[in-house]
This record gives sequence, structure tokens and C-alpha cells, in this order.
Amino acid sequence: MQSIILAVNIVLSVLLVILVLLQRANPDAGGAFSSDSSSNFKRRGLEKTLYNATVLVSILFALSLLIHAII
Repeated sequence: MQSIILAVNIVLSVLLVILVLLQRANPDAGGAFSSDSSSNFKRRGLEKTLYNATVLVSILFALSLLIHAII
């Protein structure tokens, strides 16, 4: 059982790294922390799909690590 969870952790971690590297760098990302709210930070199409997949894989990765820690 532990070897299956370990394999899932490895696959999810590699997938998470790939998804993060595929995302486009946003030059306005630093502006999200400033008081200037003039930039519209909207994701569309493939960028939105990549973002949602990254969030999903990161949640699954965290859950698999918790399961691995409990077992």
C-alpha cells in the first residue's frame, strides 16, 4: 500500500512541476500586491485550464502527502 502511495506522490509531483513550468509568466503579477487596481487579471482558454489543473494537482498532491504521513 505504501509503495502505491509513494508512486502516486512521485507522479503528482512531476505533474505539478510540469504544470507550473507551462504557465505563462505574468508581468503584472507584482501589481497584485500593490494598491493599483487598474490591471485586469483574467485567465481565458488554455491559460485558465492550466491554472485549474495546477490547483487540482496541488490539492491532490497535498492530500496524498497527508495520507502517506498517516499511514
